[in-house]
Amino acid sequence: MASTTHRCVCGAELRFRQDLKKEDSGVYPTWKCKDCLMPVPGKIGERLKHQHPS
Repeated sequence: MASTTHRCVCGAELRFRQDLKKEDSGVYPTWKCKDCLMPVPGKIGERLKHQHPS
């Protein structure tokens, strides 16, 4: 399975769960960039949350 990456508007490359901040609001969690707190698309956040640095 190929790894997922996402480039945030602040320039940060999001690759792992550690790069995200989870906010529980409502039924589904929202994912945000750890550096600038910009929202990350839900599908991307769900993929990244399963990736761990090895």
